[in-house]
Amino acid sequence: MLDSLDRRGRLSYVIIVAEEVLQNDFEATDFVKEQDRDLGFGSVVAEASRQRFLNRDGSFNVQRSGLTVVRSLNLYHYLLSMSWSAFLGLVLLLFFVSNLIFGTVYAVLGPAALIDTSGAPFASLFVTGFFFSVQTFATIGYGTIHPVGIVPNLVVTVESYYSLLANALVTGLVFARFARPTAKIVLSTVAVIAPYKDITAFMFRIVNGRNNQLIEVKAQVIAARIKNGDDKIARKFDVLDLERKSVTFFPLTWTIVHPIDENSPLFGLSERDLQNSDAEFLILLTATDETFATTVHQRSSYKPSEVRYGYKFVSIYNEMKTGEPISIDIRKLSEVEKVWQMHAGKEER
Repeated sequence: MLDSLDRRGRLSYVIIVAEEVLQNDFEATDFVKEQDRDLGFGSVVAEASRQRFLNRDGSFNVQRSGLTVVRSLNLYHYLLSMSWSAFLGLVLLLFFVSNLIFGTVYAVLGPAALIDTSGAPFASLFVTGFFFSVQTFATIGYGTIHPVGIVPNLVVTVESYYSLLANALVTGLVFARFARPTAKIVLSTVAVIAPYKDITAFMFRIVNGRNNQLIEVKAQVIAARIKNGDDKIARKFDVLDLERKSVTFFPLTWTIVHPIDENSPLFGLSERDLQNSDAEFLILLTATDETFATTVHQRSSYKPSEVRYGYKFVSIYNEMKTGEPISIDIRKLSEVEKVWQMHAGKEER
């Protein structure tokens, strides 16, 4: 075909083909981006679910079934991620049950299995066996109670081996829990839609909940809302442009701002529109923990009931005096004050 065209015709043909290729690439790229915006929940969930995607603590509001307990349980991850109170309670339970079992075994072996040479020996064989097990398990060895015979000494050998493994595993878990870097970024309990320059903006505040230093803190905010299409109802995910997407240092607080201008997906939406569209603002924060030089993450979200429309945050900074360092009052992180209200769809400032 190209052979039958003159030079100008060939050039026009090449330009047309190039435009078609670029247009196809653009549409494919735009489609991929649109697919990526569902955050991995999938189109079925995005279209059908009216539940919150992210809980305030960052956990996903989903359930999975069909896997057996053995296949789905990751014991090591579970022991690392559970709360400290639950972990310490579980270790205490393991210690108590282990000594209970071995104490029962010593009691079953009879009164001749253990000799108590203390001034006030226990009357109960079980109590004697239990406290002897505690001494063996913890390698205390007071010497007032000792085993007699081959079988009791074999039981002591088994318990010593078991306690060696148990103590090593618990020690390793405690160290891993202390060494595992996690973020504790505190988000304001509410977000606001407040005046910002000559327009309005969606805002929320964050502060580091620990004394460690976080650097290169980055924020990503995605607005999820139901949008009525021509033939079906679908949930749309929009990445919100932020006034500032990252801060190099995070010593005090950071107010994350999304300006609601003509290019914003929130432009023209009222408080009622957010509620009717079942909107949810998904928050993803990443930072580098300076102590461990490791990236840490934190997730959360805001629903329309947690967004104050027409409010602004009060100043979190304390009054500074000459010679004093800059300071903030974290108790004011979520405090807001009203700046304007809505009447018949109009802003009254």
